[in-house]
Amino acid sequence: MWAAMEAHDLDVLVMGRMANMRYASGVPILWNAGTRPFGPGCVAVRATRDIYLLSTWDEGVPDDIPHDHLYGITWNPMNYVKVLQGIDARPKRVGTDAMSPLFAQLLPMAFPEAAIVDGGPALSQARRIKTNEEVDAIRAAIIVAETSMAAAVADLRSGVSERQLAGVFMDAMASAGVTTPLTQDVARIVSTRGSTAGEPVRAEDLVAFHAGVVANGYAGEVGRTWPVELNGKTAAVTELYRRSDLLWAALLDACTPGAPASAVLQAYRTAGEPIPTLPIGRGLGLGYDDPVIVAALPTTAATERLDPGVVVVLTASVHDDAVGSVITHDPVLITADGPEVLSHAPRWNPQNAGAPA
Repeated sequence: MWAAMEAHDLDVLVMGRMANMRYASGVPILWNAGTRPFGPGCVAVRATRDIYLLSTWDEGVPDDIPHDHLYGITWNPMNYVKVLQGIDARPKRVGTDAMSPLFAQLLPMAFPEAAIVDGGPALSQARRIKTNEEVDAIRAAIIVAETSMAAAVADLRSGVSERQLAGVFMDAMASAGVTTPLTQDVARIVSTRGSTAGEPVRAEDLVAFHAGVVANGYAGEVGRTWPVELNGKTAAVTELYRRSDLLWAALLDACTPGAPASAVLQAYRTAGEPIPTLPIGRGLGLGYDDPVIVAALPTTAATERLDPGVVVVLTASVHDDAVGSVITHDPVLITADGPEVLSHAPRWNPQNAGAPA
């Protein structure tokens, strides 16, 4: 973070977004359900490398944030101005990751000699490259996502509903000690007939599982598509999975260190598959990070780089009008030696036609 502040010439960085506050301080942020107005929850000072944190206690606060750098919750916005004025800094440029009409007036009062600028680009630059500790946290979250998805897939059968499958996933996730899903849309019928409100799974359906959890602040995500009682459609479904495997191989080949993110878009063209409208690549970390790779933003994809340390979830999506879709999500770590797939969930093939053990 300090290097990013240096690169963007930020003397002070004022943060109010939960993920940024946790990234800067290393402290789990409690009571963050629902919406809230912007407030200075964490302040970083480049010259001294001091972190100031809004916290009513010091439990879980690292030793390098001393007790006198903590300040309490207040309903009077002017008290926050006094806190910021008390920070030992005379900044010329102050970055902030969000803003509200009220704080657009208050921040200049707290830092009267400073230009108030957008701190988002500096934080995005810092967060996109993961440390070894962050990668370990992502791996741990992926394991919970995979085991919870396996429990849901084991319950996949004709007559079960998407909501029931999501319930099995949530139960397994909670049993693993994690209570925050990354998405509510855990299971979805992706056969040609599509998903109708409340209608149960039928024989010969394809069901896409999108398993994501947030464990200790970091997101883990994986997705697989499984067929149900194929009967006479085995050959057509097998061909669809073959196309999916070819596309996945092309996506992985595109992830060479330093390659432009647009190489992921090109992988779809190489495999002869149409590019979906939704993102086919998203950075993973404290939620969703950069890069975001989507066909509608080709210039952005061309300028983004898959640098070592980036963790990106790649989506391989293929479709057949007569059968439906096969959608796969896999997290990939870009290393100096090439891509490393972080997930180990099994994929369907005719030889393992049942649910994973």
